[in-house]
Amino acid sequence: MRPFKQVLLYRRDLQMRKGKIAAQCAHASVGVLLRPALRAHPPGTNPLPVELSPEAEHWLREGAAKIVLSVEDEEALVKAYRLAVDAGLPAILIMDAGHTEFKGVPTRTAVAIGPAAVAAIDAITGPGGLIDTRLA
Repeated sequence: MRPFKQVLLYRRDLQMRKGKIAAQCAHASVGVLLRPALRAHPPGTNPLPVELSPEAEHWLREGAAKIVLSVEDEEALVKAYRLAVDAGLPAILIMDAGHTEFKGVPTRTAVAIGPAAVAAIDAITGPGGLIDTRLA
């Protein structure tokens, strides 16, 4: 078993197209890795190369395990994000601009948690975790 993984969550209540779900999860997966570098540099500057945490580097070198799960609604999505942040895990909450779906209304669609230790993520999103999730 790999020691690190990333979990991607999306909202079932939005009934997004499969392609939209994939795009939102991709935004989350990339965003959680790049956000620290982007925050450390002013807009208009190139923050790359990205410095990775030891967990992220190990995760990328060992196959970058990603698990996609769904949550019931926005409340569960935000709760998962907050629990992850409170636990000190890398996490990002994705807000879609609403240009292609959601009738122009910005909408919280997805969360990425990790890469981080499997046990730490499972405490939040795994079987018996604090958030009710389903396999995608």
